[in-house]
Amino acid sequence: MLKIDNLSATIGDPDEGTPKQILQGLSLAVPTGEVHAIMGPNGAGKSTLSYLLAGREHYVATGGEALLDGEDLLALEPEERAVKGLFLSFQYPVEIPGVPVMTFVRAAMNAQRKARGEAEISAPDFLKKARRIAAQLKIDVEMLKRPINVGFSGGEKKRLEIFQMLMLEPRLILLDETDSGLDIDALKIVAEGVNALRGPDRAMLVITHYQRLLDYIRPDQVHVLAGGRIIKSGGPDLALRLEQEGYDGIVAEAA
Repeated sequence: MLKIDNLSATIGDPDEGTPKQILQGLSLAVPTGEVHAIMGPNGAGKSTLSYLLAGREHYVATGGEALLDGEDLLALEPEERAVKGLFLSFQYPVEIPGVPVMTFVRAAMNAQRKARGEAEISAPDFLKKARRIAAQLKIDVEMLKRPINVGFSGGEKKRLEIFQMLMLEPRLILLDETDSGLDIDALKIVAEGVNALRGPDRAMLVITHYQRLLDYIRPDQVHVLAGGRIIKSGGPDLALRLEQEGYDGIVAEAA
């Protein structure tokens, strides 16, 4: 599914100064059917990795490669990556005034379907699916008629991200600190939504600071990212060790 080899990247608008080197030879493989977690200290490059894979502006690969099903992911435009099945849940979801949630999600679904040569989803089928998923995530249907994220609480924004994910049914899911700002009830609801998409034809990369999310979304592998590269990988117990000991010991081991 996702194979990253010796990937280096910078961030920053070149018109505003020299871009900053963040990723420095990062290698990682996430096979189909698996959930991998990335943990690491602030500034390690976790969000940079997710933004680079999604195609965000001013995040530029300077070496290495990232392949999705053997195809050069970094050569694709952001919308082409979405058509291939990549989905990014943002740490800080943006507000889009004037664009109702339902209008946005249906337009995104049909744009992807058209690009894949599939028929558009009918209005009745779309509404049926939207109501079912909204109920699953405890989202008031009236909220789906409002402009995207405008006036929403942090927890509502995160649930809306998972709503979009469940509607689009992507193949490669990147979750960038989805647990940030969630209380325990909202965390459980979001995790249940994520777990509903686990399957043999899909892969997930979960970026988080805390073990608590991994109590609900149990990963197959945990990777520690520090200094722009993966310095250690292991099973779920590695996250428990980080929770108990912090990052300093593992970073020192890798030095």
